Amino acid sequence: MCRHLAYLGDEVSIGTLLTQPAHSLVRQSWEPHRQRHGTVNADGFGVGWYAAGDPVPARYRRSGPIWADPSFADLARVVRTTALLGAVRDATEPGADGEAAAAPFGGGPWLFSHNGSVRGWPGSVAHLVGTLEPEALLGMEARNDAAFVWALALRRLRAGTPLGQSLAETVVALDAAAPGSRLNLLLTDGATIAATTWGDSLWYRTGPAPAGAGTASPAGERSGQRVPDLRELASGGAVVVASEPYDDDPRWVEVPDRTLVTATRAGVRLTPIEHRAAPGGHPGPDGGARATASGAPPGPGPDAPHRSPSAPPPPARPTARGADRPQPVAPGTGHAPHAAPPQHLSPQHKESSP
Repeated sequence: MCRHLAYLGDEVSIGTLLTQPAHSLVRQSWEPHRQRHGTVNADGFGVGWYAAGDPVPARYRRSGPIWADPSFADLARVVRTTALLGAVRDATEPGADGEAAAAPFGGGPWLFSHNGSVRGWPGSVAHLVGTLEPEALLGMEARNDAAFVWALALRRLRAGTPLGQSLAETVVALDAAAPGSRLNLLLTDGATIAATTWGDSLWYRTGPAPAGAGTASPAGERSGQRVPDLRELASGGAVVVASEPYDDDPRWVEVPDRTLVTATRAGVRLTPIEHRAAPGGHPGPDGGARATASGAPPGPGPDAPHRSPSAPPPPARPTARGADRPQPVAPGTGHAPHAAPPQHLSPQHKESSP
């Protein structure tokens, strides 16, 4: 389990998001408020961020608790970015991978974090190994479930599948193989954030800043430059997606369970993640079910294993009744009153700049 956060917006210091808020990731490492499994996130931490003109992010990861690393506090104070992903980790099982097991995992332009666990790991998902190329297995950064989840998602991304659909398909394949897994995934390429809720909490925040918000720090006063405070992070089309709010701002919106979040600086979209049988009533080939999370029929999974033509397919898993129809949102809650979460835009904006 872990707590994680991703940000897109105007340039800010890493510390503005990860260390300075009243309930920052540093505080969440020993006192999470909404974490449903585990109580302390002291088994490593990491942050990845993007620099102007370079599509490949930098990463800083350590195997110990975030509060015990004074070098990170110093780095977070001065490094500035327009996009980042940070996480603090609570290991499901002890391991010897050290900082390699700490999110964010990386590959090309992408940063990834997994909050949760794969039930029955590793035996429950052993058959999914056949969906990966040998190079992908040998290149895994760690020998834990999160690194394997990332390998499954990364294969889809490298095949050209969009960020959100890559996560949705990965979640459905893993849930079919290991029901009861907790699969809150977070992914960014520096321009888009994609995230899933599947067994744990997730929130997002975006929208214009209140009139008069903002303060100046002593450093800003000396340099003659005004430094924005946390209330202004949503100005200019910024968005934060996080396991839990880092402050008490009323603009935080809770995401319903089993939902895909796709966010850019232009807006936020929430879409139900569904199990759906493939055409002809047969299940998809890479996990017993297929994901629908973009409003369009899904194509064959890029990491589908080969199946003998004579082998009978397993029975299709039924879609929950009413899951094909968007459900209304309970006013002021962000939650759907029925089992299937709704597909909708954020209450503050409907695909327009905040």
